[in-house]
Order: sequence, then structure tokens, then C-alpha cells
Amino acid sequence: MKRILTGVLAAALALSLCACGGTPAASSTSSAAPAASSASSGGGLAGKQISVMTPYLSSVTTHQMADALQASLEGEGASVTVIDTANDFAALASRIEDVTAAQTDAIVLVSADPSQVENQLREAFDAGIPVFGCDSGYIDGMQINATSDNRQMGELITNYLFDDLMGGKGTVVALTHRPHPGVVKRCEAFDELLAAQPDIQLITEQHVPAEQPINDAQDIVQNLLTANPEKGSITAIWCGWDEPAIGAAQACQEAGRDEIMIVGVDGNEQAVSLIQADTPLKATVAQNFQGMVDIVTEQMGRYFAGETIQPGELYAAATLVTKENAG
Repeated sequence: MKRILTGVLAAALALSLCACGGTPAASSTSSAAPAASSASSGGGLAGKQISVMTPYLSSVTTHQMADALQASLEGEGASVTVIDTANDFAALASRIEDVTAAQTDAIVLVSADPSQVENQLREAFDAGIPVFGCDSGYIDGMQINATSDNRQMGELITNYLFDDLMGGKGTVVALTHRPHPGVVKRCEAFDELLAAQPDIQLITEQHVPAEQPINDAQDIVQNLLTANPEKGSITAIWCGWDEPAIGAAQACQEAGRDEIMIVGVDGNEQAVSLIQADTPLKATVAQNFQGMVDIVTEQMGRYFAGETIQPGELYAAATLVTKENAG
């Protein structure tokens, strides 16, 4: 399949493995837990064996967080093993059992729904192994999950699309991945705000697999454009995260459908570059992934230093990114 925007995307892809620059430090929290105030662990991590685990290392943003976690935790003296199960939750469950049996000192679950491996996590809890989340969900027994306020991000990007870009009317396609706990909350915000917009019609919601979200989204949108060939028949495409938005932008440009407006969430550098280049990708919400990493590092350090930490979710602040403030 022909791909375009090669020069822009190639340069941006190299940048997308780095932490998003220019985002604010972690600051806001859920009602369940106090804000982290510093990334310093107070020396509690020295010599600890930490297992950073994810099924989604192929995702740009997940890879970014795993790399940043490894660097941050090792910078505090821990030894870190990053475990990827290539989109396989059954394998993730098995590997959690493995590291529990090997008596790892802590587990960090990255970008994964803990409810899908709850039985294995309960075994870790019973073995006295603390479990932390980084942009994951939260279940009782975990220490904390550092994430963004995904519902607030969903509201922010959806309101910007519906009100500022669409002017309250038109048609929209949704590209989602509801198994991801953060994306689910964004989708729920989208669903509720769409129900309050009588002049905006949802054409279809399409699930985008996590394995190759850019290519799969491009294929999905190409098919939708073929089914809706008239310009103006699709006003906008709402994406639950940035990689489908990138694929959708490629498909629209290849088809000459520059009238379609696309939005995403994450703020990865590839998406920001496309926003700056005045492509159909018009906006994203930049998550502060380094802020999440800092929260996990600090809270884990406090735990191992013998301090009491309050279980729950801690939020790192997120920012709406448009062409006007993209760079």
C-alpha cells in the first residue's frame, strides 16, 4: 500500500520514542490519592529487582513509558527487567506468575487493564509483592496507578472537535480500542457528549487492534472513504489515541480528502508534527508520560523506604495541542 508523508513521519517517528517535551509536571490527582510532589525516591529503590510488564510495547507511547521507567528506576539504583508479551494477555498472565514465583521486588504494569490479569495480580499481592500501574487501570490491592484523567481528556478533545472544529454539526467516525482502560474512559466521554449533539451523526465506530494501529487505521479509513466518496460526507474522525489518528490522516491525504478533520489523544511527537504540518490531523491532548513515570518512581521509593502511601490513582496533567500551540 502506498504511504505518503514519508519524510515528515520518518523524522517524527524517531522523536516519538522520546518523552513528550513541553508538557506540564504532574500536578492534579484523583480523589483517591494525594499528588506526588517529587520524583525523588529517597534511596528506597537501591538494589531492588523491578519487573516492568506490558502487552503493548509495540505502541510508541507504551514503549516511551517503559524506556522512561527503566531509566528512572535504574537511576535510583534498582535493577529493571522490561517484559513484553506482544499483545497477548494470556502470556502476560503467565509472566506475572513467573516473576511472582521468582520473588521480584515489585511489578509495574504499563498500559494494561489489571482486571484482565486480576487472578495473577492477586497471587502477587498475596506474596507481598507491590504492584504499581503506569497509564493502566487500578484494582484493589495495587499501590497506585499513575495516569492522566482520561475522562477529562476525552471531554477536552471531544468538545474541541464538536464545538470548535465542527461547529456543532456534521458527521463523525470514531476509531476506538475499548479494551484499554484509559481509552474506555475517553470513549465514555465521547459517547455522552455525542448524545447531547442532535446535529452531529455518528457514521460508525470501528475497533482498531493494538498490534499495528497506524496501518490498521489507515486501512479502515480507506474503506470508509470508498464507501463515502463525496467530499463532505464525513466531517470528522475522532480517535481514542494518536496512532489511529496518524493512520487516518495518511488515508485522508492519500485520497485527497483534506476537508476531514481528525483528532487524537496522547501528544506523541509524530502526531504533533502532523498537526504542525497542517494535515487533516488537527488536535491531540498531550499526556505527560514523564510525569507518570516520576509519580511511579517516587511512590515506589516511598513504599520501599517504609513510608505509608495512599492507594489509588494519581494524575499527571494533560494539555490540548493544536496548530496554534504545537510548537
